[in-house]
Amino acid sequence: MSENTIIELKGLTKKYGYGDTESFALKDFDLTIKRGEFIMIMGPSGCGKTTLLNIIGLLDRATRGEYILNGENVAGISSHRQAKLRAKKIGFVFQNFNLINDLPILENVALPLVYTGYSKTSRLKNASSVLKRFHLQEREYYLPYQLSGGQQQRVAIARAIVGDPEIILADEPTGNLDSRSSHIVMEELKGIHEEGNTIIMVTHNPTLTVYATRVINMLDGQIDTDVKTVADANLPQPISVKIKKRKSDFSSLTDNDVKRSRRSRRSRRKK
Repeated sequence: MSENTIIELKGLTKKYGYGDTESFALKDFDLTIKRGEFIMIMGPSGCGKTTLLNIIGLLDRATRGEYILNGENVAGISSHRQAKLRAKKIGFVFQNFNLINDLPILENVALPLVYTGYSKTSRLKNASSVLKRFHLQEREYYLPYQLSGGQQQRVAIARAIVGDPEIILADEPTGNLDSRSSHIVMEELKGIHEEGNTIIMVTHNPTLTVYATRVINMLDGQIDTDVKTVADANLPQPISVKIKKRKSDFSSLTDNDVKRSRRSRRSRRKK
């Protein structure tokens, strides 16, 4: 596995049913993905596109085969370990947005950070910063139903990148949008890709392939065609974005505050 490879799938198979009812969503599927690729996966309904995305996103497990992520075979690791990897390395964008209707969009965007050790203040601060990037900061306390479909999808993209993941998985992100909103969403994804993020996107819309560096057509659980439009050497390089953590309120104290607190505790122990 080369240094620039982020995902490698070997003989991946996903089987449903037994005997006469047996069917395959994926069958002996092989795929290598480089860092910084923008891959679009196309194909007819039922060809295995969404199953593939769910397995890459550690939301589902293959029946057999290897899934190597950053050099680690994650196909057989525990659910707990998968959840930690998912929270740290993968962001999701869905066709139906999957926002929580009774939470303001600021808290929707902050949700992925709950599982990564951030304090509530840091979660909201980082979510606000990402929403500003998408020109949605003035709508932080709107509820999802108060936004247009295009705005809701941009919120979903903000939620996907708030934890600075290496990989963005997008399942028909423009499927419920009009052409203008679709263009805005794709331009946002293009900008994220140009920062070096790896994007894997499922779509039925062939006009969107202009954004891709590689287009894969699937048929019956296997790759039918695989076309690269950008050489590996020309893929964008990752830009590391560091997000500040505040695991406790003590991070906001000055050195003198901490010293006084320690002296006070020592004094109480002597008494």
